[in-house]
Amino acid sequence: MNESIIHFLQEQSCANICCIDATGHPFCFSCFYAFHAEEGLLSFKSSPDTHHAQLMKANPQVAGTVLPDKLNKVLIKGIQFEGVIVPNYSQQAQIGHRCYLQSHPLSIAVPGEIWTIQINTIKLTDSSKVFGKKTRWARDEQAV
Repeated sequence: MNESIIHFLQEQSCANICCIDATGHPFCFSCFYAFHAEEGLLSFKSSPDTHHAQLMKANPQVAGTVLPDKLNKVLIKGIQFEGVIVPNYSQQAQIGHRCYLQSHPLSIAVPGEIWTIQINTIKLTDSSKVFGKKTRWARDEQAV
């Protein structure tokens, strides 16, 4: 994964994630996340009885965005990603769980489940160096 993508995701804290209901309608939610660069995983905590949790259990395909924690209206910068929720019993989920608790240790006191997304594609737009500069990454290709 490109270092600029890794750096951006490690410096931010909040993602917007979109899941899909049974009729194909999108539903978005926001969450704090932890990013595991080596495995390309994004983990977050949510209550199992939320609407989005029920949707993700039925259809694990998700997409999302990450914007800078502090927006600069002059410079366009952000991530778009696509991925899949991994099963809680998987090795990736265990890695994501540890990563999330390491990044957010106080979250252990908050009820909920830790969910892990295996990111499959990312597009970083970063106009801080060149206007509209796009950096892409795909798990299947390991670099685009």
